[in-house]
Amino acid sequence: MSSDLLFQNQTQFNFEEFFMPYDLAVQTFIIKLEGIRQQYRKKGLHSPIESVTGRVKSCQSIIDKIGLENINLQNLEALYDIAGIRILCKYVDDIAVVAEMLRNRRDVDVIKEKDYVHNSKSSGYRSYHLMSNYLVETIDGVKPVRIEFQIRTHAMHLWATVEHRLKYKYKGEIPPEIRERLVRAASATVSLDEELSAIKNEIEEARSEFTANRGSICDLMHWNY
Repeated sequence: MSSDLLFQNQTQFNFEEFFMPYDLAVQTFIIKLEGIRQQYRKKGLHSPIESVTGRVKSCQSIIDKIGLENINLQNLEALYDIAGIRILCKYVDDIAVVAEMLRNRRDVDVIKEKDYVHNSKSSGYRSYHLMSNYLVETIDGVKPVRIEFQIRTHAMHLWATVEHRLKYKYKGEIPPEIRERLVRAASATVSLDEELSAIKNEIEEARSEFTANRGSICDLMHWNY
């Protein structure tokens, strides 16, 4: 179906009404995940969630996508990524924690997962995706929508942002020499994530050892007293 025909069909399809539950889903989930992050912080614990953002695809983006994939306007609910939640983590290990957190939620039904963290794309892209069903309460009743969660580290996100801008600049056809540099940059982000995780583990081991030694000293002082 051509883009011109799709634009003509907009007069018969209420995009504003269609988008409303997706907007509600994104806004609601940002608040929920921010609440979880604050709970970790208030308890003095490391939060696996560093920051949360969300977006609903624009009308033009959806029209472009259904034009390419030949999807009927009446079946837009089949698209997984109309509503998107992006969760940034400080460390790679946090990604698995957040993914498990989402799987265990009662208000989310995870129906598909893609692990691009351990199985990166040939381009170098790394991230963890969970496609989920979520029930939104509206004035017209409960509306099921699909949300795609993307979980990644700051290093992964920086790389993905650069790649996205280059795709836009070159209209999807990134020159081979730049693609090669992106692959090398992706390898650098892997090394960065691994090094930061190693540093974190060393800090935690040192903290545990210090706590254990302090406890032993206190016990000894109490015994002598």
